[in-house]
Amino acid sequence: MSNLTLSRIESILSSPKPRTARLGLVALLLVAALLAALLVAIAGPLYAPMFLLAIIGGLLMLRDIRWDYAALLGVIGVLPFAALPFKLGFTPTFLDVALIALYFVWLMRVATRCERELAGTVLGAPVLLFLLWAIFAFANGLRFGPPTSTTVRNFAELALAIGLFFVVVNSLRGRADVDLVTRLIMLAGAAAAAIAIIFYVIPETWTVQILDALSRFNYPGGAGALRYIEDNPDNPMRAIGTMVDPNVLGGFMILVAGLTAPQVVSAQPLFRRRWVILFLGLDLLALYLTYSRGSLVGLAAGLLVIALLRYRKLLLAGVIGIALLLLLPPAQAYVAHFIEGIRIQDQATLMRLGEYKDALALISRYPWFGVGFAGSPDADLYVGVSNLYLLMAEEMGVVGVISFLIVVGSFLARLWRTWRRTVDPRMEALLLGLAAAVVGVMVGGFLDHYLFNLVYPHISALFWTFLGLGMSATLVTGEVAR
Repeated sequence: MSNLTLSRIESILSSPKPRTARLGLVALLLVAALLAALLVAIAGPLYAPMFLLAIIGGLLMLRDIRWDYAALLGVIGVLPFAALPFKLGFTPTFLDVALIALYFVWLMRVATRCERELAGTVLGAPVLLFLLWAIFAFANGLRFGPPTSTTVRNFAELALAIGLFFVVVNSLRGRADVDLVTRLIMLAGAAAAAIAIIFYVIPETWTVQILDALSRFNYPGGAGALRYIEDNPDNPMRAIGTMVDPNVLGGFMILVAGLTAPQVVSAQPLFRRRWVILFLGLDLLALYLTYSRGSLVGLAAGLLVIALLRYRKLLLAGVIGIALLLLLPPAQAYVAHFIEGIRIQDQATLMRLGEYKDALALISRYPWFGVGFAGSPDADLYVGVSNLYLLMAEEMGVVGVISFLIVVGSFLARLWRTWRRTVDPRMEALLLGLAAAVVGVMVGGFLDHYLFNLVYPHISALFWTFLGLGMSATLVTGEVAR
């Protein structure tokens, strides 16, 4: 019926009689205007255009999975905590919608045999075991008490984020797909960095007004959303952008800057070199403005690894960056903050030490399986520590940490073997960029917990996307080599 209607409309608009064609076009425009007016009357002038854009975007996403990746990475980079202005039993976030859409389109491709062979790669089994162990840890934690609806929803987002590995590996089968998603990640990173820098340099009252406007979409508004070193407004402000937390923004920048840096010195960058330099400059400046010492050390470690392996020019750039950090007057507050952390003199570092002590006490009581994701069963202890590995041990036990390390170790080993035999400079830059990003967040994880914190599912989603992208790149490189 719909096809017949569309055919009639098309025949009228393409009629050889000019009068018929003009009348048909006028009628179509009138119908569209009436529908738009009705939508504005029902949804209001603010939500109606958004609703129309959502319909158009949804149709594009259903038509081509590449639009799903664009939507997912756009949400992760620009509005990771935005929620729809209505409830469906719960308040779905933009990230939820993007994840579900990507899964749906991929599953439809599998059901309709567009994906004829499912690939797991050498990393498939370790990732699946880690996901199953996370589910077991969640179920095991139920014996200590029922979780809240928020905890259930956040854990579901974490499970979907881990499962993204399989979606990425099985949907990015060709060189063009791998390059496209890599470009999208770089663009999302540059956009997030630009927003963070703008929020930092404009007057604070303007930043607060923007955050207040975003509060309609579940963003924290008001002056309380701004962050300062040691939470003291007399100290320098820390950049947050739309990531809510400066350390989370720092972790995000580790991933995107680590991926982008090799493109600057690659013989075949994915963008024109001047654009890549701009993207990396934005990423590094945003990272600097977070005053996140763990993120700075993490990115430095990741870039040092690939500089020693291949790109010696990055060593020179690193030396220049350190010199500027030490010598320029505006950077002295940063240096002082860094030295205080090393000497264990500032409040944040002292609080971390207290968290580590409490975390080790909890882990010693529940060493193998952890306590799950709903909270501590003991009143004298709590779940939560600024360390990726201790937090994972609290929730999933030592077995969970070991399984995670096996996943990451297998990933890096696979990248290493593939890199050693590749002769393609573009794939070499991608493989080493992924290695730098993953090494960076693993090192940064010693001082932060964003990578496995239920409150920040977008970082988890990006991390597992990186692992899937890396395995897709190894498959593509192997096919090219043959």
